[in-house]
Formats: sequence, structure tokens, C-alpha cells
Amino acid sequence: MNKRVSIWIAAVLAMVMLAGCGSTAAAPTTAPAAETAAPVAVPETTEAVVDDQAAADAVAELIDAIYVQQRTDDTDAQCAAAKAAWDALTDGQKELVEGENADPDYFGRDTGDASLDDPRNADDIGQKEILVVSFGTSFNDSRVADIKGIEDAIQAAFPDWSVRRAFTAQIIINHVQARDGETIDNMDQALERAVANGVKELVVQPTHLMHGAEYDEMMEALEGYKDKIETITVAEPLLGEVGSDATVINADKEVAAKAVVAAAAEDAGFADAAAAAEAGTAFVLMGHGTAHVAKVTYSQMQTQMEKLGYDNVFIGTVEGEPEETSCEAVIEAVKAAGYQNVILRPLMVVAGDHANNDMAGEDEDSWKSMFEADGGFESVTAQIAGLGSIAEVQDLYVAHTKAVIG
Repeated sequence: MNKRVSIWIAAVLAMVMLAGCGSTAAAPTTAPAAETAAPVAVPETTEAVVDDQAAADAVAELIDAIYVQQRTDDTDAQCAAAKAAWDALTDGQKELVEGENADPDYFGRDTGDASLDDPRNADDIGQKEILVVSFGTSFNDSRVADIKGIEDAIQAAFPDWSVRRAFTAQIIINHVQARDGETIDNMDQALERAVANGVKELVVQPTHLMHGAEYDEMMEALEGYKDKIETITVAEPLLGEVGSDATVINADKEVAAKAVVAAAAEDAGFADAAAAAEAGTAFVLMGHGTAHVAKVTYSQMQTQMEKLGYDNVFIGTVEGEPEETSCEAVIEAVKAAGYQNVILRPLMVVAGDHANNDMAGEDEDSWKSMFEADGGFESVTAQIAGLGSIAEVQDLYVAHTKAVIG
């Protein structure tokens, strides 16, 4: 570990430990009585408050240091230091943690049992590997249901291959490692593991929704390993080829559309989308959105919903790209169609941060809050479930993998 970083971590930890053990004795609350004057009140010391905030700020600094997309030789030690410093805080001090990206939820939010997950980072891979590449999520339950669900389905379908995992978001890898002690490979680590294990056939199955920015970054990472592994084959993401305009749809989009709408209707207690429509209920499926040319995929999914007769299904995006997928635009579209009840559900492989916060969160800028604030609906509810947990979606990924394996 870098000596300078080591000294910095040690200093921050020392400050947290001292503050967590309690501040110095408080000053007396009154001054000694003088012969010629009545007792004078002395304000209570603020030293304890200052120490509490200093301890919280030190932890926030450690969290911000690992909230980065680049892994270094110091990352493991920084993750361990951040967790140790957090654990040393009192409950009151934990509530004071606030930094550029740090907050009490970083370590304090309960997102489920990480021990139910499998990071799939073992060696002894053999010569044939399927590397399942995901953006990732720090929400443990969602990671198990959505990402592990896909990986398990692929492993069951191809028992003669070793299925391994890679996340592309180092920020998420660091979060899970620091909070839960679970170590997940990034792309370079996973590919180096494949090389070290003598993998000759590598099939890469992205769990990405489309050929977007994350897919492009994955392809760039693979370029550096073309000469190190005999064959590298990349399977299609969930929705297949993008297409030129909003009218272009394909079999993958049809399968995904049917699967998510059927799941949404079932979870809401309806037989199908038509039954929900008769009850005045609309489904709003919220994707991420992107400035990438692949953003037309969201418009194509809306076209697909219309072709399937799902007139009460509306596609939106967090980023509001394309423009017609912004929350404001979707609210107006649902109102214009006359639906009084709204069910929000993510159009994302993983029901992680965006689903829990941007879609269903309590803040005024969440989609649920914005729909409620509009005042034009009788009810607004949210379903927290990723596409990856749906059996038909898992089967679609398996089909994409099979298509390149032969």
C-alpha cells in the first residue's frame, strides 16, 4: 500500500477512535459565586458537538475516497478503513455523516443479506468460461434476485462451462466490499483471472439492456485481451440490436415486453394488462435513459407495447432521454389517456438505487412523489422488482448465450 495513503488512513482512524471514545469533560455550567455579584451562567460547552461532527466528517472523507470509478493498489485498505471508522462511531455520530457522496445510508441502510449472493470469483475455471458482465448494484436483495438469478440460469443451462461475474461500476464494487466484505471482480480483474486460469474459450454475456454506453465500455475493455485468450465471443444484451428508429422492434423486445407486463399485472393482482386497463390502472415502466444513440430503444419499447395492445403501459426514463420519456411527459400522457391509478415499475435489469430512490423514494423529486404531487391520480404505487428476476427474461439471456456457443 502507498505509504502516504497508509499514514493518512491511520491519522483519520485515530481521530475517529478518539472522538468515538467520548470528548473531554464538559466545562462547569456556572462560574464560582463572587462576593459582589450573583452567579453568572456560562454556556454549555460545544466541544462534544464539535468532536462528534469531526468524527463524522472523518468517516465521510473515507467514504468519498472509495466512491470512485478507478481501482488502485490502495482500494482494499481504504475499504477496510472506511468500515472500521464507521463501526467506531456512535449512533448519533453516524447520523452526522455527510460528504460529497457520503451519507448515513452508505453503511447504515439495510438492503438485504449479502451472504445469499455468490460473487463467482473463484479460480479453477477450466478452458471454457462464460463471463456475465453487469453494471452492478449495492442493493443486496436485488443483486441476488436479479444478477445472481441470471447467472444461475446460465450456469444451469451450460453445466460444462464455468460462469463467472464482472461488474463495470467500481463505485459499487467498493461499496459492497467495504460494507459487506464481499469482493467482486471488475472487468480487468475478471479477464486477468481468465488468462491466469488458462481459459481458451471466453463467452461474454452482458446483462445490459441495450447496445449503449456501458456496452461500448465493455467492448473496449475486451480489446486488450484479444491476444491473450484464443476466442472471445460476445452475446447480445437483453433487447438485441438497436435499430434505426422508433418503429424498429424485434423478437427480443417482444419477449421482454410481454414478460415485464405480465409480471407487473400479476404482482398487482390483475389477470393481464387488459384487466388492469378496465380498472383504470396504468403501468409506468421506468428505464435509465441515455444520451447515447441507443436511446431510441426506449421509443422502440413504447412502440412494442402499442403493437401488443398494451395501451395502458407507458415507458419513462430517469434521465428523460428521449424527451418523451421524462417524468413530466409521462405524467401528462397517462392523464391524457384517462387512467386514475398508476403502478410504477423499473424497466431495468436490476431494481437497485434508481428503483428504490429515483422511482419509489420519499424525496419530492422521486417519480412516485411527482405523480402524487400532480394531484391527478387516485393512487400511485410502486413495484420494486428488476427484469433479471423474471424467469422469461432469464431464459432470454440463456438463449442469447446459446446463440453464440452453438
